[in-house]
Amino acid sequence: MAPAPSRMAAAPSRMAAAPSLGTPQTFSRHIAGETLSGGRFFCIFCFPMASRIADSLFAFTGPQQCLPRVPKLAASSARVSPGVYAVKPIDLLLKGRTHRSRRCVAPVKRRIGCIKAVAAPVAPPSADSAEDREQLAESYGFRQIGEDLPENVTLKDIMDTLPKEVFEIDDLKALKSVLISVTSYTLGLFMIAKSPWYLLPLAWAWTGTAITGFFVIGHDCAHKSFSKNKLVEDIVGTLAFLPLVYPYEPWRFKHDRHHAKTNMLVHDTAWQPVPPEEFESSPVMRKAIIFGYGPIRPWLSIAHWVNWHFNLKKFRASEVNRVKISLACVFAFMAVGWPLIVYKVGILGWVKFWLMPWLGYHFWMSTFTMVHHTAPHIPFKPADEWNAAQAQLNGTVHCDYPSWIEILCHDINVHIPHHISPRIPSYNLRAAHESIQENWGKYTNLATWNWRLMKTIMTVCHVYDKEENYIPFDRLAPEESQPITFLKKAMPNYTA
Repeated sequence: MAPAPSRMAAAPSRMAAAPSLGTPQTFSRHIAGETLSGGRFFCIFCFPMASRIADSLFAFTGPQQCLPRVPKLAASSARVSPGVYAVKPIDLLLKGRTHRSRRCVAPVKRRIGCIKAVAAPVAPPSADSAEDREQLAESYGFRQIGEDLPENVTLKDIMDTLPKEVFEIDDLKALKSVLISVTSYTLGLFMIAKSPWYLLPLAWAWTGTAITGFFVIGHDCAHKSFSKNKLVEDIVGTLAFLPLVYPYEPWRFKHDRHHAKTNMLVHDTAWQPVPPEEFESSPVMRKAIIFGYGPIRPWLSIAHWVNWHFNLKKFRASEVNRVKISLACVFAFMAVGWPLIVYKVGILGWVKFWLMPWLGYHFWMSTFTMVHHTAPHIPFKPADEWNAAQAQLNGTVHCDYPSWIEILCHDINVHIPHHISPRIPSYNLRAAHESIQENWGKYTNLATWNWRLMKTIMTVCHVYDKEENYIPFDRLAPEESQPITFLKKAMPNYTA
């Protein structure tokens, strides 16, 4: 594969001048927002920036802004890596690790606004040991951060350990999935119709989650893991996507590229780190990116939906005819379905019965896809350094959600086996996951959905950096990062 384009080159001058956060004192004060100057809040929503957002399947980690101080590690040589003194887990928070590189960082005295910090010339421990990984996991909101997969392990090696039964398609189980989604969505519409105004948010949350199940059914159809009849898959997939006004074939083509190039810089069609040069391209773009990757990030899949799926120029000539058919179906639904809704219940009824559940769906679309592949320790690699097995196993996160969400969304959160082989039907993902845990469990990233997890993603995982994986916006442009400062102050840091 060709190397990644030069748009991911080194950061411009502002990047070069970014202050170091290598010491616990500096970091804890910085993350508390002390280094951020005031400034006028300026918000711009920009669709083009969202072309990096996940087209894949589908909400709260992240280091806290004011993380409590953590007791020092014991100073005995048995517990602390050679040359390291009193390292805290918080020191590791912004020191993302790469799969194959081992580096030492020697922080020096730097100035961050009016704050001075001096770090001893020693490095924080790498994430090689179990203790180090436990510290990182606690800081990021994970249950487990996996070991690096050896380079000589291939994707086929992993697939060969899976039971053959997990690849078997069962039409009855597929029909059961459809019945669950249709029934739960119908119940949601009934709840919306009957609920008093103060219970509507609960009804919308249920209905938005239920309609996300439609997306997962269409997703299985796109991967040819729903039915033994391929024509049935195309019909069901198209119909399942219609209430979401999502064109089935355009999404399928783009999503296939996400699986082929998961966590590959530039080429993955899912969430990408922000390129440094794009962040520095203009003040307007910078403010738009900060706002988009900050407060509205759980709904930024809407921008991705607009930007990726309706432009015929984004598709190969061999794909265009099928794309046109899907677009015609979506526009027909909008031309007929929306006016009927307005005719029956009015504009406010359209908002109440369609728009709000649709926004709920996009919350899950954005959240699931973010959590699946975004964390400070999970790198995006240029094409010449990319390893398929590492990207799919080490670069994918299994996250547990409340049971009702997992049921309505057909276990889309059980995502590692899906990236080992997209041909595994959703109703077999749990069996495949158990097999992976038995054979490859020490290499997997595991989490339970929590505030700290989402906080980490939304306040740390921003601009691409080859060594650290991600650099937060407020390290590069503190005076313009008020949305990130707000999230750091407003979002809880709970893991339970």
